[in-house]
Amino acid sequence: MGLGSRGAAAAGLGAASAAVRPGPPDAVSHPVPTPPPKGAARASSRPHGMVVKAFFPTCCASADSGLLVGRWVPEQSSAVVLAVVHFPFIPIQVKELLAQVHQAGRVGLAVLGTWCHRRQEAEERLGPFLEGLGAIFSHEPWLQLCRERTSGLWSCKATRQQGPTRPGVKDQVMLVFYDQRQVLLSQLHPPAALPDRQAGDATASAEGLAAVFDTVARSEALFRSDRFDEGPVRLSHWQSEGVEASILAELAKRASGPVCLLLACLLSLISAARTCRKANVLVSVLLDVALGLALLSWLHGKDRIGQLAEALVPVADHVAEALQHLLQWLMGAPAGLKMNRALDQVLGRFFLYHLHLWISYVHLLSPFIEHILWHVGLSACLGLTVALSTLSDIIALLTFHIYCFYVYGARLYCLKICGLSSLWRLFRGKKWNVLRQRVDSCSYDLDQLFIGTLLFTVLLFLLPTTALYYLVFTLLRLLVVAVQGLIHLLVDLVNSLPLYSLGLRLCRPYRLAAGVKFRVLEHEAGRPLRLLMQINPLPYGRVVHAYRLPSCGCHPTHSWGSLCRKLFFGELIYPWRQRGDKQD
Repeated sequence: MGLGSRGAAAAGLGAASAAVRPGPPDAVSHPVPTPPPKGAARASSRPHGMVVKAFFPTCCASADSGLLVGRWVPEQSSAVVLAVVHFPFIPIQVKELLAQVHQAGRVGLAVLGTWCHRRQEAEERLGPFLEGLGAIFSHEPWLQLCRERTSGLWSCKATRQQGPTRPGVKDQVMLVFYDQRQVLLSQLHPPAALPDRQAGDATASAEGLAAVFDTVARSEALFRSDRFDEGPVRLSHWQSEGVEASILAELAKRASGPVCLLLACLLSLISAARTCRKANVLVSVLLDVALGLALLSWLHGKDRIGQLAEALVPVADHVAEALQHLLQWLMGAPAGLKMNRALDQVLGRFFLYHLHLWISYVHLLSPFIEHILWHVGLSACLGLTVALSTLSDIIALLTFHIYCFYVYGARLYCLKICGLSSLWRLFRGKKWNVLRQRVDSCSYDLDQLFIGTLLFTVLLFLLPTTALYYLVFTLLRLLVVAVQGLIHLLVDLVNSLPLYSLGLRLCRPYRLAAGVKFRVLEHEAGRPLRLLMQINPLPYGRVVHAYRLPSCGCHPTHSWGSLCRKLFFGELIYPWRQRGDKQD
């Protein structure tokens, strides 16, 4: 308690130390901190220790004098300052607070040194008192940071009483300012792949930055109390600057009404997700439902469902008429090609009969189409993706006759291709071994060769007619598949696009950090090096790649070469099947 009274009496005073006037800020950005200038190293012949990097929060630059609380990272020779403890205080209560923070965040905090925000004319009265605090809160090295209130001059010292250097040796201090709120709320991402010659330096820098970000993130328990509280320990940190703003926000929220209350609930629900991935899922679901409700409102407004039902049957008749003209063109002499007359007439009449059955089926359902569309439209209340998936199913049902034409043509074409390949092996004295899945030699008699020659000739001359029908219906099938693929691509985009992360990158770029850059504030001989750490935001491409949600949509399962091979040999194309599915 005697210590507290002395601290209260001399709270605005400072210790005598060398101070420098900061020069104009330099706009040059550096990827890594640079050591002090060589002139400063030659200014004195006394031994020097290591270079200590002190990360100091910008929000504490105007705080009253006190103790520096933070974490010492020995691997990086860095001191991460988190808060300033103000006078008066009781040392045992400060140690109890640090123990509570260690238990809550599993991060070892300590008193790193003293902070002096003083008046120049009163520096002699507080100096011995601040230097004596090192005996109570022992730490190696002991930092002494000072700043003049009027002139803004800075002084940085780091002393050791024991350790690798001789007692009393002063380490060189590199002062790095950082925005504590941005570092706390940001998430540091691993760096992109670099060349081998830069991989080692990038790894060391990433580890040092990760230690700073991790220390601030795991010290949230320390930020729950500030200098406005009536507790035994008063602190200055980033939360101290936002107290007045939070009071105004609370008053505005209470006077805003139910609309802002709903927005506050949504924001609290999103913030409770804790991670960007969960927030992306939540935002994606909310946007999907909102777009679905908007589509539902549009469909049921101005009797648009009835208009769609009235336009559906004429469109189906128009498509059927176009297919009928196409089949009649194929039954003649398409593009001047001479086709097999008998096979051409059989295939044309077969497909015309199926087309007639399809038109009769559509006209039979025409009185119920409006009711079907009305009930199908209700699926939009479950989300836009559900409505789009239903639309894809409706397109598949409306083009079922085109699918049937494609299957008939593909099976017939594949049968002829397989027959021709088998007969070609017969001419060369080969056969396909089904058990060993290979081509073996085989001897055939004269009758087998004669029958094989006849069959080969028949299949070869009938192949152009079959191939033409197969080509036309395959193109129609691919057109339908392309439309369905665009719909599935839109569904996949809505389900997998990380909207929340993209919104963070647009409105709060520091929340997704790809790294940091340093801007030089002061770099002159005989003065401490002062840098400003700024966060480099993650590029939009890496945001989408890192936070893209897993999708259950249908992705292409065939390469272009495999697709062309299947089309050439007449194998059926099922775009919805996965690689592991069995096919007939």
